[in-house]
Formats: sequence, C-alpha cells, structure tokens
Amino acid sequence: MLTTAEILKKVRELEIKSKKLTTHLFTGEYHSAFKGKGMRFKEVREYQAGDDIRFIDWNVSARFGHPFSKLFEEERELTLMLLVDISPSSLFGTIHQRKKDLITEIGAVLAFSAVSNQDKVGVIFFSDKIEYYIPPKKGREHALFIVRELLTVEPKGRGTNLNAAVRFFNNSVKQKSIAFILSDFMVDRYDDPLRVAGSKHDVIGVKVYDKMDMELPKIGLIQVEDAETGRMQWLDTDDQSVQYSYALQFNQTEEACRTSFKKAGAALLYVRTDDDYVKVLQQFFTRRK
Repeated sequence: MLTTAEILKKVRELEIKSKKLTTHLFTGEYHSAFKGKGMRFKEVREYQAGDDIRFIDWNVSARFGHPFSKLFEEERELTLMLLVDISPSSLFGTIHQRKKDLITEIGAVLAFSAVSNQDKVGVIFFSDKIEYYIPPKKGREHALFIVRELLTVEPKGRGTNLNAAVRFFNNSVKQKSIAFILSDFMVDRYDDPLRVAGSKHDVIGVKVYDKMDMELPKIGLIQVEDAETGRMQWLDTDDQSVQYSYALQFNQTEEACRTSFKKAGAALLYVRTDDDYVKVLQQFFTRRK
C-alpha cells in the first residue's frame, strides 16, 4: 500500500510525463484523431447550390415554399471515457511492470491529453461489477483526481465482467463519446453491449498483456493460482501438451477479442508489459488523422 506522500509523488511524476508526451509527441494528434467526429446542429438557412440534399429541412421548406438546409458544426467539446479493468488479473506482470502499472500510465496520458484539449474525461472502474464511476468533467484538478484513483483504487470483486462495464457505459453516457477500454480482455460474452457501444460511440480497446500470458517458461513442476478464482493447480511446464494447451487458450481468447471488436466496428490496440505504449498510441493517433 502506497503512503500519501508516495501517491502524491507518483501523481506528480505521471502529470509531468503526460504533459511532456502531450506537448512533444501528441501535439495535434489527439486533436486530429478525434475532433470532427461529432456534429452539432447550428441553424437553418436557405438552400444553396452544392448543399447536401440529405440535410434539407422539409418542414421549414414546406412552410416557406422553397428549400431550406440544416447547417451543422463540429462538436468543439468531446467526452473521453476510460473503462478501466481493475480485476486481480491486472496485478500480473513478469517483465518490466504489472498490467495495472501500464494501464495506469496509459490512462493518465489519455486523461491529460483530453484536459489539455479542453475536453471532459470520466472513468468507469470495473472488476466483476462496477466498482467506481467518476462522471466526466474538465480541468487539471479533475485529471489529477482521476490519476490518484488509478493509482489507489482497490477492487472489491475478484472476477472480470466486461459485459456489465460496457452496459453501464451505454446506459450512463448518452452523449457521443470516445471510450478507451483498458483491460487484458481475458473474458468472454461481451459482443452485444460492445456492438451497441460501437454504434453510438467511438470505441477503442487497449489489450494489455504479459509475455507469460502467451507462453509458460520451461521451469519444471510449478504450482499456480488463478488470481480471480483463487483456484490452485500444479503444472508441468516441461510437458509439451501443457505448453500447447496454455498457448492455445491465449490464442483463442485473443481471436475472440479481435472478432468482437471487429463486429462492433471498434478499434483494438495491443500493448505488452515490455512494449513502448507511447509508440502504439502515437501510431494509432496518426492513422486516425
């Protein structure tokens, strides 16, 4: 458990790092990737040559006897939502850092990127239930509060229910938003709510995983514990069939995840615990311009 002084120090470190990244690496890229995704009705004016006929206001046109067009403008303000998996599996990590540490840092960078662009940012923390909801707001103080919670929030549940998290998001956030789902996605059965979210919002999954999620080291007989169920099991890591089954399970889960996001029309990024997440985000922002 971090002390208050350690928490404040870590928050400050993340703020400085996030500001540096936002200023030097993500300058204009966050803005270009997401601005203009939402349009807001501005006014009605007489139809002009070249206007899109889909935007003719037929009621007003009928009233005045000649065509009028609806005008729209870009939404100047966006809402960024972070759906953060804080289930016990996020505490796993064998190279460089834990999944939770990586998720926290990515969440901090996204939060500060949003507030630096005068956008709102909110968070849904989830395990096998909704643990904590921070409604979207603007401002540095709000971003600092979010980062403190990212660092310190502890789950009461033991499992992971992404289905419930996405449903909660769909029901709670009515305005079209950008939603980053930060998780290892070691779950199933979330196709339907994800499809609903993808039809209403701009959804991006960030799959955070560890090298040992993919393959077991060959170190003989070991006892392992499932972080979410508490189930203990002995594994012979030198056994080829054990190695194969373990890798197969990861690949099947990954394939199901990729298929779910594709069906929902949502993006999916991959970040390993020893990857440079900055490059992954930067490449994604650049592709979206």
